[in-house]
Amino acid sequence: MPYKSNADLPDNVTNVLPKHAQDIFREAFNSAYDEYKDPEDRRGDADREETARRVAWAAVKNKYEKGDDGKWHPLTK
Repeated sequence: MPYKSNADLPDNVTNVLPKHAQDIFREAFNSAYDEYKDPEDRRGDADREETARRVAWAAVKNKYEKGDDGKWHPLTK
């Protein structure tokens, strides 16, 4: 199910990601949820939500990394 706001995101996202990273997750999840509605567009046996979740985490990891302190930090270029 798409998320209307960051407050709707699961705890495992809101409890660990900074606000901007939550925005990235939500937008990527919602986009992927729409894009991969047809099972033949997904890899393997992943369902629609799992596929969207994987895409969303990949989008976050393009901009953030988990530090040694266990917190997510913006990538420095």
